[in-house]
Amino acid sequence: MKSLKEFKSSLLAEADAQAEYEKLADEFDMARELIAARHRAGLTQAEVAKRMGTSQSTVARLESGGRQPSMQTVQRYAKALGCRAVIKLERPLGRGA
Repeated sequence: MKSLKEFKSSLLAEADAQAEYEKLADEFDMARELIAARHRAGLTQAEVAKRMGTSQSTVARLESGGRQPSMQTVQRYAKALGCRAVIKLERPLGRGA
């Protein structure tokens, strides 16, 4: 049986799958940042949900990377963690000035 890492590598070797994965890169980056911030705050999804006034399953969906949450939702999530949301614009790698 393949490990998750091996499965992901073999799947991303396919051009179509790689293109779809790249389309979702921003969503996955956002999800990773949300999860990392929650871990730094030492909170569970259920605790964040309670502070946001929502359900644990809603927090899980926010952290899944399947879609982009609204800025208002990100701000509520950040407030639940005791921090604030900041927007940062960066140039993609490989792009000239």
